[in-house]
Amino acid sequence: MKTTRRFLGAAAIAALYTVGGPAATAWAQDASNFPTRPIKIMLGFPPGGSTDSPMRVLAEDASKILKQPVVIENKPGAAGLMPAQLLQGAQPDGYTVGVIPANLFRLPYTGTINWNPATDLRYVIGLTSFVYGIVVPAASQIKTMDDYVAYAKAHPGELTYATPGAYLAQHLAMEQVARIKNIKLSHVPYKGTSESLQAVVGEHVMSAAETSGWGPYVESGKLRLLVTFGEKRMSRFPDVPTLKEAGIDIPPPSAAWGLAVPKNTPPAVVSKLHDAFKQAMEQPGFRNALAQYYMEPAYMSSARYQQFAAESTQREKQMLDAIGFVREK
Repeated sequence: MKTTRRFLGAAAIAALYTVGGPAATAWAQDASNFPTRPIKIMLGFPPGGSTDSPMRVLAEDASKILKQPVVIENKPGAAGLMPAQLLQGAQPDGYTVGVIPANLFRLPYTGTINWNPATDLRYVIGLTSFVYGIVVPAASQIKTMDDYVAYAKAHPGELTYATPGAYLAQHLAMEQVARIKNIKLSHVPYKGTSESLQAVVGEHVMSAAETSGWGPYVESGKLRLLVTFGEKRMSRFPDVPTLKEAGIDIPPPSAAWGLAVPKNTPPAVVSKLHDAFKQAMEQPGFRNALAQYYMEPAYMSSARYQQFAAESTQREKQMLDAIGFVREK
């Protein structure tokens, strides 16, 4: 039976969907002189998380290549999607860039936007992909995924789990877990990974479905990693099973993220940005920053990333249909 769900508050929805529409003018840009002033990268999560920290290293290296400051501007809230919406009203001149999380591609089905993520952004470069997993406090009585399911069955609706925002891959994966195991869980969305993980470390919630920002907490003994969501076990945590090994066979959620600019940004400017950020992501600093969160670079060219956006937008609808999601009217 299909169910109707409400996950974002009215203020968050208003902030996300009432920002300006598509830019009406295609801004001309002489790419031979680009850039001549600082470049702003908007990031939809708070400082200090598994997206913010590597991006700051990348921005610093890119600024050396472009010979202009590359500044990170945090725009937290709305499940990390604010930069994509703000790009719709930004000048298409290459000076405003947005970090694009994979959950953007389900926005046409979960939100009420008047633009298409597959066609109304110009995708510059794919950078990396998250690793997801479920963690609990180290002192929790829940020690395995079987324990997790058993607790949820014995205490319907009482088992809370944090995510960095509604409709993110972690959230929808947990909805699939609940459906497959016939359990009821309580979702607690936060504004980003750092807040979500602090909530579970502080035992304000009983668990978190999160990106691999939990790695240092697991290694320091503050959190216990129950499962990961990938096709294979992580080399850093070889004793931790995947969801599939734990008897929950769902497709691993899409976790790629990268950079985009407004739709009408000149191709030559997009090319300059792509080349600079590709060079920057090949530097040791970015790889080392990702490694702190148990990630690796996952490059996509501008053309491949644009294709990925179209494919993902179609795939997300299929996943939402599978969990019985119906958007509220």
